[in-house]
Amino acid sequence: MKENEATLPPGRLRWVESLSRLLDDKFRIPGTNFRFGLDPLLNLIPIAGDLSGFLISAALVATMAKHGVSRKVLILMSLNILLDATIGAIPFIGQIFDFVYKANTKNIKLLKEHYEEGRHKGSGTGIVVLILIVFAIFFVLLMYGVWKLADWLWGMM
Repeated sequence: MKENEATLPPGRLRWVESLSRLLDDKFRIPGTNFRFGLDPLLNLIPIAGDLSGFLISAALVATMAKHGVSRKVLILMSLNILLDATIGAIPFIGQIFDFVYKANTKNIKLLKEHYEEGRHKGSGTGIVVLILIVFAIFFVLLMYGVWKLADWLWGMM
């Protein structure tokens, strides 16, 4: 049995792992071991790509929390997607960062380690809602700032 198959409960969260793989590791550059997914490709679309990647990642974290992730793991997962969204929103640097930093893959690894410890009992729904609201407000403000900066730079040309 493969290492990553033994850790998640059968059927319950397989789709989360599949979506994470699609977003972060689905494609490989021929002749290399470098993998990437749809997330960095989506982020090439200004604002809409960043927002869609963030919302999908936030939904994955919310789903994982619904299935009993501890508060500590939930906070670590949330920090992963916050870092991905924040740095990913920076023009040029963010696009490169999105190809390297794989927040969803890191979150699946955290989830598997959590299940291996056998500590998947609580709900965590309340904290997820709070974290998602804070992230949504932060991300909207961040995107507004990036939009204004881009508008200002465009006006300078």
